[in-house]
Amino acid sequence: MSGSALDQALLSRHRRRLLLAGTALTLPTASPLWLPAARAQGGSRPVLKVGRDHPVKTLAAAAAQAKPGTTIEVQAGEYPGDVAAWSQDDLTLKAVGGRVRLPANGAHAQGKGIFVTRGKRMTIEGFDFIGAKVPDRNGAGIRLEQGSLTLRDCRFQDNENGLLAANDASIELRLESCDFGAIAPGDGHTHNCYVGAIGKLVVLGSYFHHGASGHLLKTRAAVNHLFYNRLTDETGHASFELEFPNGGLALVMGNVIQQSPSTENYHLIAYGSEGLSHPRNELHLINNTLVDRRPQGGVYLRMAQPAQKLRLIDNLLHGKQELPAGPDREQHHNYFVGLDAFVDADRYDFRLRPGSPLIGRAVDPGEVDGQSLRPAMQYQHPCALKEVPAGTAYSPGAFQV
Repeated sequence: MSGSALDQALLSRHRRRLLLAGTALTLPTASPLWLPAARAQGGSRPVLKVGRDHPVKTLAAAAAQAKPGTTIEVQAGEYPGDVAAWSQDDLTLKAVGGRVRLPANGAHAQGKGIFVTRGKRMTIEGFDFIGAKVPDRNGAGIRLEQGSLTLRDCRFQDNENGLLAANDASIELRLESCDFGAIAPGDGHTHNCYVGAIGKLVVLGSYFHHGASGHLLKTRAAVNHLFYNRLTDETGHASFELEFPNGGLALVMGNVIQQSPSTENYHLIAYGSEGLSHPRNELHLINNTLVDRRPQGGVYLRMAQPAQKLRLIDNLLHGKQELPAGPDREQHHNYFVGLDAFVDADRYDFRLRPGSPLIGRAVDPGEVDGQSLRPAMQYQHPCALKEVPAGTAYSPGAFQV
C-alpha cells in the first residue's frame, strides 16, 4: 500500500468506522486488506433523508427516488414490511440516530428478500434485516445480484438466508463488523451467509452463529480474505462452519471457528467438495482457533480436492488430535489443547490462559500477494476488532492479547 495522503485519509476514516463500543483501534498501514472497496469520489453527494420526520417515509420510496451517488440517511426506528430493490450505482445507506430495523413481516422484494441490490459500489451501514421468508423458501435479508456491496455494522436474524450473493465473477462483497444469525430453521438450504461464484469476498470482524442445517458461511468466491472473525455455532445445528465448495484462493487468518455438540456434519471446514472451478486454488489456514465440541469428535478440515497450495500454520485445535499431514501441504506449529488451555471455553473466551507455555510459540507465516498473514488485529466480541500492540509475544491461535 502506498503511503500517499489519500491512502492515509482513507485509513483514518476506516479506523473511525470500526471504533465500536469504545474499542481502541489502530489499523495496520502496510496491508492492502484495509483499503475500502471503493475510493471516495470528488465533489459533494446528494443527500436523501428518510423517516417519520421527513417527506420520504419509506425505503421503498427512497429506492424509487434516489439518483446514482446519493447518500440516503435513514432515521433510526422500525420499518416493518419496507422492502426494496436498488439498482443505482454509488449509493450509501446510513442509519442515523441508532439502528434501522427491517422486519419483513411477510413482505419481500421480487420474491427474493428484504433488499435486492444490483448497483456498483453500494454501502449499507447500521441496518438490521429480520425474518426474510419467500414462497420458494430461499428468502434473504439481502440478495446481491450484481455490482459490488459493502456492509458495515449490519445484522441478520431469523432469515431463511442471511445474505445470498449470485454467481457473477464481477461482483465484490465486503462485510465489516456484521452479525449473521441466528438463522431461521430450514431444510438444509438455509445458510447464515451464502456467497456465490463472485470475484472477491472480504470479511472482517464479523460474527456467524446459531446455524440451522445449512452452513455458517459458504463461499464460492474466486478470492476470499476472512480475517479476525468468529464462526461459532454454539447451541445451533449448522452443517459446515466454513465451506469453500469450489476452492479458490482462501486466506483464513485469525478466526475462531467452533463446532457445536448438536452439529449436523462432523467437519468444521470443507474445501473443494463440489470440484475446483477457479484457476487458482490455495488454502492458507493461519492463526485460527478451531474448537470441536462434537461428542464423537469431528474433522477440522475436509479436503475433497487437492489444492495447488495448502498451508496450516500457527493454529490452536481442540477435539480429536488428528490433523493428517502429507506431501501436498505445509503444516507446522499447530497445537492440540484441552479446554482448560483457554480462559473460559464455556463462555467462548478462547484466549490462552496467562502463563500458557504456548505463548510466543508461533512463527511468521509470511505473506500472500503482498498481504501479511501475521495477525495485527484480533476479534473482539461482539463484532469489533482490537489492535495487537507492537512487541506482543507472537502466539498460535486467533488471540494474541
